[in-house]
Amino acid sequence: MSGLDQLQYLSWLLYLVVFVTVLARTVRRPTPAHIDTTLFFGAVAVVIVLTTLGQRLHIAQPGWLFDDLVTAAAMALGYLLLRLVRDFSSVPTWLVRAIELGLASSLIAIVVLPSPLPPALSLLMVGYLVLVIAYDTLAFARQAQRTRGVTRRRMQAAAVGSLALVLTLTNAGAQLALPALADALQQLGAALGLVSGLCYFVAFAPPNWLRRAWQEPELRSFLALAASMPRLPSTRGMVHALERGAADALGAHAANIALWDNDSGRLQMYLQSPRDSSSVSDDADEDSLFGFDPTERPVSGRAFIEQRASLVTDAVRADPANAAAFEEFGARAVLAAPITAGDQRLGVLVVYAPRAPVFADTDLELIQLLADNAAVIFESRALIDEAASVRAREEATLLKEDFLSSAAHDLKTPLTGLITQAQVLQRRAIRDPQAPVDRAGLDRLLQQSLRLRDLVLELLDVTRLEQGGLLGERHPLDLVEVVQTAVDREPDWRRVKVEAGDDTPIMTLLDATRFEQVLMNLIENALKYSAHDSPVTVSVWSENGEPRLSVRDVGIGIPVDDQPLVFDRFHRARNVDDRRFAGMGLGLYIARGIVEQHGGRIWLESTPGSGSTFFVALPGAVGPATRAVPAPEPVVAPQPDRQAYSR
Repeated sequence: MSGLDQLQYLSWLLYLVVFVTVLARTVRRPTPAHIDTTLFFGAVAVVIVLTTLGQRLHIAQPGWLFDDLVTAAAMALGYLLLRLVRDFSSVPTWLVRAIELGLASSLIAIVVLPSPLPPALSLLMVGYLVLVIAYDTLAFARQAQRTRGVTRRRMQAAAVGSLALVLTLTNAGAQLALPALADALQQLGAALGLVSGLCYFVAFAPPNWLRRAWQEPELRSFLALAASMPRLPSTRGMVHALERGAADALGAHAANIALWDNDSGRLQMYLQSPRDSSSVSDDADEDSLFGFDPTERPVSGRAFIEQRASLVTDAVRADPANAAAFEEFGARAVLAAPITAGDQRLGVLVVYAPRAPVFADTDLELIQLLADNAAVIFESRALIDEAASVRAREEATLLKEDFLSSAAHDLKTPLTGLITQAQVLQRRAIRDPQAPVDRAGLDRLLQQSLRLRDLVLELLDVTRLEQGGLLGERHPLDLVEVVQTAVDREPDWRRVKVEAGDDTPIMTLLDATRFEQVLMNLIENALKYSAHDSPVTVSVWSENGEPRLSVRDVGIGIPVDDQPLVFDRFHRARNVDDRRFAGMGLGLYIARGIVEQHGGRIWLESTPGSGSTFFVALPGAVGPATRAVPAPEPVVAPQPDRQAYSR
């Protein structure tokens, strides 16, 4: 037996093995896709068996069995391959009808006309077959580009096998046209036949070990991503990431995860069309939360109820009540697996495909593995959320305790002074009602009352600030003039020096009262935390059209670790002695809020022991004729990012 014969028999044997394999699978599960696969390889088996009987065993009677039947089976290959294309993708109906008409015409010619057929007709029939298989090749290649995972690799193998079959037919025609090259072309044809058989075997009857090897890269990617999923910012984002990973791992159209809600007793999923799954957004406004009773959804709910993975090859037939939803979502075949952690049922993972052959029975093991990993991820997320909740409660408790301690301490001092001075005045009035008014005592009483008022107003400002309604109407003002006026008005700010450039106005829109509050907080801090004879410098300038000011002191400075936190509520640096420097840690928090509501930003630079400089940048300068801007409507404002205010 020559090497050519060995190669020929090897390719034939491969086709026969594939036929037996797919036939056994069809007997076990007679789905349309399995039947189409069996018909295609059955036609190839007919050609192989009859050709072997006729050429190698010299059995040639009756003639119609070995000529007409072999020719008819060969002519049917293109149409049968087209049926396999339809199992994986859409084919225009008119094209199917045209190919069916061409096949019917060919079969009629084979039966009616005597053998051998006229050369022109034979050439026409071969051209028809080549064109049909070429279209099948192109269709498989296009489908490979649209899909992913296992399905993509199967479609790639089908496209290569179909291309090899086209080349085999072309090679057979070349042998007739070029008899001098017949030997070399026969060897090439045998090799192409073997390649075609291998590729079709891989595409339409892949062994389990090969499917697992194909799934391994996507599975590894899914498991690698799983480690970071519990720390995604939202459960919605985590669910979408798991859905994309499951769809990729199974080479499917899309996936959904439905989570069990104990309060409603329903499964809930973030509903979005699988057709658009490649452009999933984590925006809650783009998802609708859809809840359903698992007993009313036999396709996806059965896996949750029975706690086992299931494969449904025809979802519309299995759940006719929801047929419209399956049609809308382009879901015909459905894989589902329960997401369970121990005895706790968390939900169900559902993977969709528009064609039944995308999935195999072996995919049940994989989807259950993915569901088990999803259960671990959701359990981890629950533990992380619980730990975060505990930390948040602890921090809230600590913050409340700090506030109560600071507020009680700061309110106690002026309140004690008020009570003491009032008692002194009361006793004097009782002893001598005609005694002159104690002006010094009244002054102390007024001073402590004002101090108490300022503390209460500071607390009220925090409330207004968090509601976004702290600013009043803003007007175009000269920043230099605002700063100079505020400094000149305070007699206790004698060591405060204002530095500005030329006399050019630096205009910006300001609520003058509130901005003076910012200035007062910054300057009072600079005076408080620096030596009594050290200067405090307020600088005003314009940088790239942006009004700016800074308040610089040479005081105690701020520790590096405290600098990112100084604008937070109730925070005071570690080097501040509460017995010497009273305060609740709200001044800089309020200052930051006022600056931000002006559209500006505030930050600091500080060296411990050498002083601090606070910077304020306001929105771009405006002309003097700019009209006043009304105060914004109060809204609930989110907490600003503290990192934006430190350097």
